[in-house]
Amino acid sequence: MASENKRDYYEVLGVDKNASPDEIKKAYRKLAMKYHPDQNPGDKSAEEKFKEVNEAYEILSDADKKSRYDQFGFAGVDPNYGAGGGGGFDGFSGFGGFGDIFSDLFGGGFGGGFGGSQANAPRQGENVSAQVTITFEEAAKGCQKEINISRIENCRTCGGSGAKEGTQPETCPVCHGTGTVRTTRQTAFGTFAQQSACTKCGGKGKIIQDPCPTCRGKGKVRVNKKITVKIPAGIDNGQAVRARGEGNMGANGGPSGDAIVSVVVKPHEIFERDGANVLCEMPITFAQAALGAEIEVPTLDGKVRYRVPEGTQSGTTFRFKGKGMPYVGYKNRGDQLVTVIVEVPTRLTREQKELLKKFDEAAEGANSKKKTFAEKMKKLFEQ
Repeated sequence: MASENKRDYYEVLGVDKNASPDEIKKAYRKLAMKYHPDQNPGDKSAEEKFKEVNEAYEILSDADKKSRYDQFGFAGVDPNYGAGGGGGFDGFSGFGGFGDIFSDLFGGGFGGGFGGSQANAPRQGENVSAQVTITFEEAAKGCQKEINISRIENCRTCGGSGAKEGTQPETCPVCHGTGTVRTTRQTAFGTFAQQSACTKCGGKGKIIQDPCPTCRGKGKVRVNKKITVKIPAGIDNGQAVRARGEGNMGANGGPSGDAIVSVVVKPHEIFERDGANVLCEMPITFAQAALGAEIEVPTLDGKVRYRVPEGTQSGTTFRFKGKGMPYVGYKNRGDQLVTVIVEVPTRLTREQKELLKKFDEAAEGANSKKKTFAEKMKKLFEQ
């Protein structure tokens, strides 16, 4: 592509300069599929755009080239740029790392160098999901829980072969056990080789003439199993833990998936949570707030004694360092924040009411906030 006709590589792929590698790859896949010659036979415009898209991706998918392009533009990645020469990209010659993408897009390798993965290659099993409910205290201290999961395992009757006991699967005569068949096509860019699953054996490479009655030839069955999962201290409601290898069995000797266990933490009668901090509201009497008092405060570690200062106002919050939730994976803990609420007595006797009235009259001068507010209100209505 001539230098003077080049478009900005980010513009070509339709992504922002701050796009992540995954976003760049996703944009490339979409455009490569759109403009691929096999999808647009004889369309020269699509052919040129296909080259342009591949050139842009070759630069932006390489961290070093991308850095030089961001700093110096085309001159940073094409030494011929600005000298009247053509660009440094010549069709498929620079495709070193594109094999995975084209295999995803078109199902196989490209003439002579890309090779696709076999359909019966080892594959990891899928993850399974489960849920466990724990108490607030268990979330704080960590625990182990036994839960039930449903997962796919090898059939015990046939040992995972899928064949009836006493028989064996036969090698597929079409793909000769590879699970794939390969076809080639001639295009303007040369020979394209496409690899796809063998239709005779369904990509398994084996044919079962006499299937196992338990799994019906699948080699796998779904079972319910109890597993023990470790819940770390400090876990929060809605978070999950992963039990490695407890998911569905892999295919063709591949590893098993994992069990992803979502954690539900029951609400507590006293405590609430704010990140690693634990919140608590504690009622105290008017006399305790006014005169000061020593009170017992509940914490995750048990009761602690605390001296409420004289004249404490309702809504005042006291902090207990290191009495909150642990940070997951660390020994450090958050704090406990205790907010005192001064209770207003109800259903007073006549004698109690009289005593409160006398107290209120005696404390008139001491209530500075009330006095200040009364003065402001008087001034407001005098205007």
